[in-house]
Amino acid sequence: MTAAPAEPEPAEPEPAPPGDAAARLDRILADLAVSYESPQRGAFLVRLEGQHKLVIVTWLIADTHSLHVEAFFCRQPDENHAEFYKFLLERGSRMFGIHFALDPVGDVHLVGRLPLATISPDEIDRLLGCVLSYSDENFDQALMIGFADSIRREYAWRVKRGESLANLRAFTRLTDPDASQHAS
Repeated sequence: MTAAPAEPEPAEPEPAPPGDAAARLDRILADLAVSYESPQRGAFLVRLEGQHKLVIVTWLIADTHSLHVEAFFCRQPDENHAEFYKFLLERGSRMFGIHFALDPVGDVHLVGRLPLATISPDEIDRLLGCVLSYSDENFDQALMIGFADSIRREYAWRVKRGESLANLRAFTRLTDPDASQHAS
C-alpha cells in the first residue's frame, strides 16, 4: 500500500498592493457618501460631523501592509493632567479598532493600525463609526476635566461681550454655580 501524496500547504495569500487597497478604499468612501478628499494616493482625509465635537477630521492611509487611522481629538490639557489622562485610558479597554494616543507635543489623537484586509465596506463603516462615537461621546467630559478654567474664562468673556453661549451649553455645570443645585 502506498501512501497518498501529501496535500500541499495552502499558500499564504499575497497582501493586496497598496494601490489596490487605495482604490478599494476610494470606492468604499464614495459608496458610504462621506465627505472626503484624497490629497495623495492611498491617503484619504474624511470629515465626520458630530454633535459635541462638531468636526472630526480623520486620516485613512493605506500603506504597504496596513491601514492607518488617525483623528485629532484635542490639544494637551491645561490642567488636571492626571485625571484627564486617566479618563481617556479607562475608555481604552472598551474601544474597538482605535485608541487614544499622544503626539510628541502632548496633543491627543485617536489612532489605529489594521490589516489591509480590513478594507471592506462594513469594516470601514464600523471604523468610521467608532472614530465618530469615541470622539463625540468623550469630548465634553474630557474638556471639562482638562480645560475647566479656560471654559469659565470663555463663558465670562462671551457674557461680557453679549456673544452667543450656544456651544457652551454642555458646560453649564462649570459656568453656572447654581446648575448642580437645580439638577438636585
